[in-house]
Amino acid sequence: MLGHHYTRTFLETAIASLNAGCNLELSYGMRNNVFMHIPQALVMGNITLQMLRDRVRPLFYTRMRLGEFDPPAMNPYSALDLSTVQSPEHRNLSLEAAVKSFVLLKNVRGTLPLRARDLPGKRLAVVGPFADSPWVLFGDYAPVPEPRYIYTPRRGLERLPANVSFAAGCREPWCQQYSRAEVVGAAGAADVVVVCLGTGTDVETEAKDRRDLSLPGHQLELLQDAVQ
Repeated sequence: MLGHHYTRTFLETAIASLNAGCNLELSYGMRNNVFMHIPQALVMGNITLQMLRDRVRPLFYTRMRLGEFDPPAMNPYSALDLSTVQSPEHRNLSLEAAVKSFVLLKNVRGTLPLRARDLPGKRLAVVGPFADSPWVLFGDYAPVPEPRYIYTPRRGLERLPANVSFAAGCREPWCQQYSRAEVVGAAGAADVVVVCLGTGTDVETEAKDRRDLSLPGHQLELLQDAVQ
């Protein structure tokens, strides 16, 4: 609320938030956050002890319902490990979710879907800074990824019965240093070209917005070169 000039200090913000019914502050990593000023607000009489109890009660009730305070032996989820999370059943379900969540904006000439039976002997190029970088595939609030379980577009396409070549063109999403020859060489020799572009958390995250939706750096140029 300080950024919106509704309050002037963290103390004022804590008082206003509690009085409005807010009982949770998302301040991970902040040593001096807003709700650290609640004791001072209580001493000053700006909030009451009963109000504080009323705000805290649903938080702990929810945590109790989630089993956070139960002995680990009572919580079936505490025994789960990667052998369960990465089981064939779970991986197949993830694959199904990924396939069903694709959005096809314009399928020119019926290019998609690529069928494995049509690919033997074909040359497939996968290009762009998002083609073979596991870390750029995750956005804000993503779990800590396990690299061995991440399939980049390049890694996934190399499983197809095709001759797959790769050219990043630029090594990071900002795409400041662009190798046109690398992209043109790969795309020009291919029957099918898959271009992988985007932003990633290096370019934009929560509280790090951009003024427009343009592709960063030379990414648009990379796309145009691949199309030509």
